[in-house]
Order: sequence, then structure tokens, then C-alpha cells
Amino acid sequence: QVQLVESGGGLVQAGGSLRLSCAASERPFGSYYIGWFRQAPGKEREFVARFTWSGASGDYADSVKGRFTISRDNAKNTVYLQMNSLKPEDTAVYYCAAGSRYSRDHADYGYWGQGTQVTVSS
Repeated sequence: QVQLVESGGGLVQAGGSLRLSCAASERPFGSYYIGWFRQAPGKEREFVARFTWSGASGDYADSVKGRFTISRDNAKNTVYLQMNSLKPEDTAVYYCAAGSRYSRDHADYGYWGQGTQVTVSS
């Protein structure tokens, strides 16, 4: 059973940056695909980024491409989401997830963190 804990959310002005962290309780974390998703009030949960633990780069939603970067620290068993040039429309609860498929569909991820709130003011 993988347990995921996100941190790093908060309130930031438009144009600012935040770095979200997702720490996993289980090793090897490397047997799972990692995804970041977000959900704004009244909206469906949407894909943000995904990463294979052994991969060299990530895959991003068009809405965040060029602004967000997913990375990992093997020693800390942690995945990060660096968010730059934040916009008010990025406001949402952000979740990291682990699953056995390299997918943009949240239904393919069986393990989820508790979520962390990101609020971007205009």
C-alpha cells in the first residue's frame, strides 16, 4: 500500500511560483507511474502532468506546458511539481497519484494523496 503526502500549496499572486512535493511511504516508488492532477470547485478532476519514475522527462497538459515542471528525488522518494508563471485559473486542489499505467486518466491511478490547495490571486 503506497501512501502519498503532498505539501507546498498556498496563496500566491499571479505570475508567482510554488513547488509542490509528493512524498511516498513505500520503496521502491519506481514501480509506479506518477501523476499530478487538480480539481477546481465545481469542475472535474483534470490531468496536469505525469512522470515515469525511471523516465528522463514528463508529459504535461497543454494548459501548463512550459510553466510547470515535474521532477523527482530518488533519495527522498519524492516527486515535485514546480509551478511558475501561475495564473488565477491554476487555482485548485492539487493531488499526486500513483498507478500501474502511464495514463492521463485519473481512473488509472489507484493511490492518491490528500491534496494541497493552490490559490492564485489576480
